[in-house]
Amino acid sequence: MTTKDPFSSHIMLSDALRVPVEQRVSQYLGRAWRVETVEDRNDYASHPAAILSDGVFAVFAKLGQKTFVQDQFAQELIGLRLLAERSGVLTPKVIGNVDVEDGVIMILEAVQVVERKPRHWRQIGHALALIHRAKWDRCGLETHSYWGDLYQDNQPITDWPGFYRDRRLLPRLRMAIDSGHVPRSVAKQIEKLIARLPELCGPDVQPSLLHGDAHQNNFISTDAGAVMIDPAVYYGHPEIDLAYVDLFSPVPDEIFEGYQEMGSIDPGFRERRDLWLVSAWLGLVAMEASYLDKLIASVRKYL
Repeated sequence: MTTKDPFSSHIMLSDALRVPVEQRVSQYLGRAWRVETVEDRNDYASHPAAILSDGVFAVFAKLGQKTFVQDQFAQELIGLRLLAERSGVLTPKVIGNVDVEDGVIMILEAVQVVERKPRHWRQIGHALALIHRAKWDRCGLETHSYWGDLYQDNQPITDWPGFYRDRRLLPRLRMAIDSGHVPRSVAKQIEKLIARLPELCGPDVQPSLLHGDAHQNNFISTDAGAVMIDPAVYYGHPEIDLAYVDLFSPVPDEIFEGYQEMGSIDPGFRERRDLWLVSAWLGLVAMEASYLDKLIASVRKYL
């Protein structure tokens, strides 16, 4: 066996994990499949992960070890299926989830990544516009989902301000307060913002299918187009996805130009962009105090 990285002792190469993966992929392919190479992907996922290959066929495998991971990975596969079936966007082909002694391994067909050029950024915009064409009469979803490791209650609510308040901001505010990372003075400011949501959320929109965690790292650029991964799917305001694309690092204008080639962006989006990021910063602050300044900066724009 060879490796394409220095981590020859990668956790995925342990017999307890490698053998179940080999068995599941062999079943999927209808032929014997054995790991010959491993490429570490721990820096690209929130779980231990790798690209495993027999030299002909490659898979992406990630290990979840938390108590809720079986449900989390099951909902992720549901989200990938919903995105593909309801909008036609590209998602990785699912091989399945495998229970192991240390948790659950999700296995997807690996996709061939290409270096991003302007047209690939535009393709991300195209993919977002395509999923936003799928509509529902309510905000939410038939099932819950996860945003990273955070549980998302998607019980439907007819109006977007009510959904954003009751299903996103208030639950994450409670988590952030419970974490001890949010001073009471900041919590009061957020409560004031929440009270103003009906006037801040802009024109009414018909709920669109959302990726739900559409930062740029959750798209894989390929020759065939942008492939969506790690969804947190529900129906809601399409500007949520547009606001999240540069959550962790800047993106070029080509994303928004590509989006507008297939859809439209309301002129008021720029003013509301940070409003939609409040939910993200709250979730991140609940896990890590270092995001508090970003949360405060976004909230103060609307007070």
